[in-house]
Amino acid sequence: MRGWRVRGLVQGVGFRPCVWRLAREMGLSGWVRNDAAGVTLALQADAVAAEALLTRLRSELPLLAPLARIDAIEEITLAADDPPLPAAGFVIVDSLAGAAATAIGPDAAICPACIAEMCDPAGRRWRHAFITCTHCGPRYTVSAGIPYDRARTSLAPFPLCPSCAAEYADPADRRFHAETTCCPACGPRLQWREAKDGRFTVDRESGAKSGVSEGASGLAPVVSGLVEPAAGDPIAITLAWLRAGRIVALKGLGGFHLACDADNPAAVAELRRRKARDAKPFAVMALNAASVADLAQLAPADEALLRSPAAPIVLCTKGPRDLPGVAPGLGEIGLLRPGTPLHLLLWHEAAGRPAGVDWMMAPSPLRLVMTSANPGGEPLVIDNAEAVARLAGIADAFLLHDRAIVVRCDDSLLRSTALGPQFLRRARGYAPLPLRLPAGGTPGLALGGYLKNTICVLRGEQAFLSQHVGSLDNAATLAFLDEAVTHLLAILDVRPAWVAHDAHPDYPSTQLAQQLAARWGVPALAVPHHAAHLAAVAAEYGERGPLLGLALDGVGLGSDGGLWGGELLALDLRPEAGEEAAAVHPCRRLGQLRPLALPGGDRAAREPWRMAVAALHALGYHERISGWLAATWPEQDLGPLLQMLDRGLRCPPTSSLGRVFDAAAGLLGLRAVAAYEGQAAMELEALARCWIVEHGEPAPLADGFHLGENAAGRLELDLLPLLATLAALAPSEREARAAAAALFHVTLAAALEKWLLATVDRESGQKPGGRAIAGDGGAAGQPAGPVCYLAGGCAQNTLLVGLLAARLAASGGELRLPQQAPANDGGLALGQAWWARCHMI
Repeated sequence: MRGWRVRGLVQGVGFRPCVWRLAREMGLSGWVRNDAAGVTLALQADAVAAEALLTRLRSELPLLAPLARIDAIEEITLAADDPPLPAAGFVIVDSLAGAAATAIGPDAAICPACIAEMCDPAGRRWRHAFITCTHCGPRYTVSAGIPYDRARTSLAPFPLCPSCAAEYADPADRRFHAETTCCPACGPRLQWREAKDGRFTVDRESGAKSGVSEGASGLAPVVSGLVEPAAGDPIAITLAWLRAGRIVALKGLGGFHLACDADNPAAVAELRRRKARDAKPFAVMALNAASVADLAQLAPADEALLRSPAAPIVLCTKGPRDLPGVAPGLGEIGLLRPGTPLHLLLWHEAAGRPAGVDWMMAPSPLRLVMTSANPGGEPLVIDNAEAVARLAGIADAFLLHDRAIVVRCDDSLLRSTALGPQFLRRARGYAPLPLRLPAGGTPGLALGGYLKNTICVLRGEQAFLSQHVGSLDNAATLAFLDEAVTHLLAILDVRPAWVAHDAHPDYPSTQLAQQLAARWGVPALAVPHHAAHLAAVAAEYGERGPLLGLALDGVGLGSDGGLWGGELLALDLRPEAGEEAAAVHPCRRLGQLRPLALPGGDRAAREPWRMAVAALHALGYHERISGWLAATWPEQDLGPLLQMLDRGLRCPPTSSLGRVFDAAAGLLGLRAVAAYEGQAAMELEALARCWIVEHGEPAPLADGFHLGENAAGRLELDLLPLLATLAALAPSEREARAAAAALFHVTLAAALEKWLLATVDRESGQKPGGRAIAGDGGAAGQPAGPVCYLAGGCAQNTLLVGLLAARLAASGGELRLPQQAPANDGGLALGQAWWARCHMI
């Protein structure tokens, strides 16, 4: 008897039935089982037959088990206490617990087979809001441990009815060991509740009403003209309320959404008012591409992302119609499809409850704002009682159910680009899928940064990046961070040998990392902020270095204690760097942007007009600042700002490119005060893109930047000449600001390219081996020109990235960006973990 271990995403995704089916077709004897390391396969077969099975398994897996993924297959020696071969045929045996070396899969959107079953009036799962199988449904958000069995999920309280139990036990059924399988007979069940006093509760599955004090007509006074739908169905009631302009909280897979009619400006405005979300964009859920033809210009890559099992929010270029209040001032709109049966039933109801699936191909007028239910920047609401309490005053009603959410997980957010998909937020549908690393090593934990926090766990050659946690600026999010650490370590069965964190000592994530390291008696490693940005991209590409990278973001603590954010760095994490690594920091600052003052410190990051004043002051336009402010932003008070700048009081310098974007937006009269992080830069990009689409790409501004060596001997890029051009626009010329925004982006791309090339040439003259620091340019299989790694929040500006990538490609170089983790601070934990792993070897 011979044995094999299969590692990868192989539990809860129909992998064992796939093996069972293929082995039986080939007439092989043996068994397959789940264990903590993945899946073990035992065969009574010769080498030829065994290899034939493994070959078919690899090739046919995408069709038979679309959510499964094989990372490795290795032959093993079976233990004496392993199950014996069956008397005849091939069987699936019980799971074996132990130290985990596998992973729970991410949540997956409802599959076509379940949609067809849900829309079959003759079937027993007709309109069942929790339909699922091994090809779809919740995984990560309902799981508490490994192996992935029903007893370790939030479906444990719902015993299988005889029919479901028969499916669960049948290897030929697509619900064989589908741990979240259920039906109307075994639950879970929907509940409807008004926010007013919770008096109207409906059990959808049985149709029984409880706590009804005013009967069906009791809804009419709350929503004028509303008639209760047939049989008190919660889905039908929810749709009626949404159509009436009300706001409903819906319990999804990883948490609650707040929903309203996206085509109702009054409802959208009211949602903004109640949620205190003045301008940050909302996502829109629609049935299919045909339903949003007027809202977005969908590229094939956009549609592929929308239709993927992850069903993320996808940022798409806006179409001819702009929904008022949904994504104000931006050139993109976030779209997602109804990926859960609960959400899809709203569109089924709107279509008149048709049989079959043909209705899904037609455009639907129903389009809903779907935004995370997290008041005040706090984490997602996941519990029913918590929802009723925390969303009071925001939601008019609640569509609830009694299946618990084990861990909260927000919607993922991506956009398609010419360089591939780009994560802005990696969460539902992707977490906790591991990223493959080029080498193994000690297990560890990285705690990320302050904004857009995530955590990362390394186990073997895999990096498990958590779902989006959020900004650590409130107690609730700090509690969620602790919860995420506990949960991820538990489901991976990892005890860290080290803990990595940002070098900023005041970040809550840093303090938690140090506390955990002390508790576990392991080292805590501080990783420089911008080095972690580049290390995250290096990890994706399987690189240790040496490499050249741009870290372009808002403000992060530099290794010299300064406020960095526009850095040209050399990263080298090779253990064989030897004496050089000991003498020189593994991340060297080769260049930086010329610093600008931050008038008022962190306040300047929220008020672009202050950065504009700082730029004018740096240009020596002291006597013109008051007049410029009165003409451009008359509502802003200059106060003592000039004196502060003159004396350098509360005006720390920063090399941040993000603050240069803010200065440009302020100078162009585009944005004085930002309602959310990155708003000014996003609006500037949207303006520039519109101009380029209509008029073409302008030539870079001649003499729009300067390059020179600063006092520290680094190559410094000075963008003040470009800002001076923007400042020269008179208030009456503001209609030209779109052209100026385009000129800003094109000139900035040219400046970054020249900066890179000059640095490569400079380093080539100082180091043996030519352009090795830039990615072994010219070596076999490498581009002839420089290879540059790019990370940081500014790397999410697709216009700038596209311009820079084109310029580098024209000179034989290559721009490399992250594609499996966010370029923003959401990827810091991955970079911290890879840095620490390389240091621990």
